[in-house]
Formats: sequence, structure tokens, C-alpha cells
Amino acid sequence: MTQTLRIGIAGLGTVGIGVVKIFQDHGTSFPKKAGRDIVITAVSARDRKKDRGVCLDSYTWYDDPLAIARADTVDVVVELIGGSAGLPRELVETALQNGKHVVTANKALLAEHGFALACLAEKKNRALCYEAAVAGGIPIIKALREGFVANQISEIRGILNGTCNYILTAMRETGRSFEDILKEAQEKGYAEADPTFDIEGIDAAHKLCILNALAFGINPNFEHIGVVGISAITTDDIKAADELGYRIKLLGVARREGSRTVQRVEPCLVPISSPLGSVEGVFNAVDITGDFVGRGLLVGRGAGEGPTASAVVADLMDIARGNITPVFALPPEFLTDPEPRPHESTETSSSTAPFYVRLTVRDQPGVLASVAGVLYDSNISIGAVMQRARMPGQTVPLILTTHPACPEDLQTACRNLEGLPTVTEKPVLMRIED
Repeated sequence: MTQTLRIGIAGLGTVGIGVVKIFQDHGTSFPKKAGRDIVITAVSARDRKKDRGVCLDSYTWYDDPLAIARADTVDVVVELIGGSAGLPRELVETALQNGKHVVTANKALLAEHGFALACLAEKKNRALCYEAAVAGGIPIIKALREGFVANQISEIRGILNGTCNYILTAMRETGRSFEDILKEAQEKGYAEADPTFDIEGIDAAHKLCILNALAFGINPNFEHIGVVGISAITTDDIKAADELGYRIKLLGVARREGSRTVQRVEPCLVPISSPLGSVEGVFNAVDITGDFVGRGLLVGRGAGEGPTASAVVADLMDIARGNITPVFALPPEFLTDPEPRPHESTETSSSTAPFYVRLTVRDQPGVLASVAGVLYDSNISIGAVMQRARMPGQTVPLILTTHPACPEDLQTACRNLEGLPTVTEKPVLMRIED
């Protein structure tokens, strides 16, 4: 048996404690699986006195996490602090500079600084692993880097944020408002006190950025992804989608279109009967299309102590076995720059698609005719119309679906619709992903 692999964990929140629990429960089986022993030797967190429900007495405690990155008793630094800059970035850089391997669950760090870190890992011939950064309980990183390596990937579509999926599912099941369900999600621990990263699509975009790099050889760059969140979605949208045979899902989509790779995160309508349409609650799913393997769907819990900690330990096992691969599947010099980010989220594709449009209008004669005229002028063909009557003079939702249309034409039409005197709010526009 070869030398013991020594682990230092920086960050003892939910995931960090989950990793400790796995080691304490299953650590004796690791030598059989990895061919060498794997042990935790050091830990670091903000509050040394906090009761975390596990015994940490056998590990060396460091108040300064950077000390773990320099310690002679640590071979692998597990970064579980979170955040895209400052201490987390310095910790990872210091660890690599000092010849340590790194395992992280930090999707923001990789999406915004991944290329520079990949170059450093390559220079130092050290692993930088991050299975836990995307869809924690789903081994999607390993699947793209290894399982699909024989394929040219043409498309990735994923439900990449469990908080948003929970909110949309609960809105449909209970008929309650977005605000009510968000508050409930915060009480249950599914959403942070500040939920902006989740509900505005930023978290999902960070994850999609990483998947793009692996699938298409694109230099990860968060700024090049068009992002729209779910905060504008109402129960009217949820009910209308259901009647039309769809579910609303926040999707991360990366798709090859000719020589371009389109990247976007936005709420979309997907058929109820589709694989993604059936994924509910806090679950994540990633739908991958390859030229030889066809379509493959991976589904599992995307967050939480157990799934994410399990993914961290899977990376540690790979390092213990000596499985060190380029950070984003290709050496950094072969990664290409992403397409520039469009000005509008739906102006991400030259190809046509059907769309869902919700207008809030005054309930008076001639409204539909004026709306239809604007759409006609923008070369938009209406597929279906839904409107529920209310008291005269009140505003009502006017819901339309279109036949396949050019996204740029839809954006122009929506700007013109917003200028109509009978339209009282900004139109809500969602792509229909058939």
C-alpha cells in the first residue's frame, strides 16, 4: 500500500461536516477502494467553539485557512468556504503553489476564475477537482469528462438549481404566490436569507459555465452567459403552462448552432411528458446529447449535506488513485473563448423557436386586435390565445403562444407591446423547449 493521502478541510459548514461524517462512518473502507489510506489531518473554520455535531478533536485546527494550504501534513486542500474572490481564490492558489491538490465545491470561483486556476494547476501538475460544484448528487463532471469523451456534444439542457425547481413545483402544487413559496423555501433551508443568486439564475449560470467548458472546450466565462431568473413568474403563468401541457423550469442551455455555442439560463416551458418536465422539487437533472451515445439524462439531488459531501469524497478517491486529468477536460491552451454575451436573454440564437408571452392588459374592447397587429408587424404568428374574464376595467393576463419565431423579432414585438396604452406591465416572455 502506498503513502497515506492527507486531507485538510477549509470550511466546516453543511458540506464540510458532511465530509467529516463520511470519513468517520466509512473511512476504514477507503484503503480497499483507493489502494491507500485517506485521512483528514487538518480543519479550519471561523468559530472553533461552535458545536457542529461531530468530534473534531483528532484533527489539527487552524484559525487561518491559508495555513492549511502551506502545512506539511496536508496533501489535498478541500475548499468549502464559498465565494468567487478574496479568501477562497487565495486559498486555492496558495494550495496549488505549494504543491497541494485541491477539491472544491465552489462553482462561482470556477466560473469566474477557472481558466487562471486551470493554468496554475497544469503548471504545478496538480489536480483541481470540483464534482461537488455542479448538481452535487449527480456525477455530471465525471460523466462529461470521461463517460461522454468519445462523443461530440451538441446540446446540454439542465435543471441546475434545486431552489428554483422547488419554488416552481410548489407554486403549481399549492397555487400560492412566488413570494409565499420563497419564504417557505427559506424556512426549510432550501433558499438562503439573500436568495438572489438562486432566483435570479446566477447560481445556475455559474454551473452552466462549468458544463460548457467540459462539453465544448470553452474557456469558462460567466459574463458571456445570458441570464434571466424566475422572480417575474406568477401563478397565472404556472396555471396557463399546465393547461397548455407544459411545466415551467429554469433551464441552463448550451447548444451548438453551426460554429457558435449558444449559452443561456432562463425559465422555459417544457412538455409535461418530457424527462425534464417530470423532474420536481429540489431535484436537478442534466440532459446531454452526443453524436454517438444519443441522449442521456442524469437526475439526482443537487444540493444538501449528503449529496454534495459524497461528491467531494468521490474527487478525493480519484486523487488517491492517481486519476489526475486536465481541469476542464482539455489542457488550458486548447480552450476557446466563448461567444460574446447578447444584450437580451432571448437574443442568443439565430434559430427560431416557439414562445410563451404573458401580457397584463386592461380588459376592454380591441385589446386583442391591437396586440395581434403588433405581432403581425413583427412577423410573429400566434399559436394560441388564453384570457380569463374579470370585472370590467380590471387588468387581466392575456396569454399567447407563438409559432416558431426569430428571438430578435419577439424582443422587438415585446418592446412595441409595452408601449401600447392597454398594456400595463412589461411582457413576460419564455421560450418553449420542445
